[in-house]
Amino acid sequence: MNRRDFQKKLLLASGTIALGTINSVNAFTKIITKQNFDFMSQTHPNLKLINDFFTAYGANNIEGIKKVLAENIKWHIPGEHPLSGTKTGIDAVLIFFKKLNKGMFKAEPIVMGVNDNYVIDCHRNWSNIENSENLNAMSCLLWRIEDEKIVEVYNFPENQKDVNIFFTKLYG
Repeated sequence: MNRRDFQKKLLLASGTIALGTINSVNAFTKIITKQNFDFMSQTHPNLKLINDFFTAYGANNIEGIKKVLAENIKWHIPGEHPLSGTKTGIDAVLIFFKKLNKGMFKAEPIVMGVNDNYVIDCHRNWSNIENSENLNAMSCLLWRIEDEKIVEVYNFPENQKDVNIFFTKLYG
């Protein structure tokens, strides 16, 4: 299934759930066809903000990262491993990223959702350490945005136990 078909099916399923009280397919069709959805050419400013973050992060552009993060950002890392916990403030988040580099992580986006206050990004991520057992998993990040800045991020790994084991071995 291509990306456009996936987006249409996701939109239809989401709309059907949201409009569950409407019993008529015709009523749903009238409502949905009045909307102007063009996912390929329109970009929500919050998606651009997240893209700017990942571009800066991928280039190790510290000033670019600082530009998109709120001064008092909170970045929540779940689990029971040396990197878990809430990182508060830009400096704490940057220290976390520096430590995370030891895992040589890569990411491949799967799907994103957006509204005026949040972006949800689900992706496959994997470490790329030579001669080592690597992590290969799915994760979702929930980004909270205020005043065109990232103010809070929640990390939701596919399998917290695997993440705990990996980071404890790597950093323990």
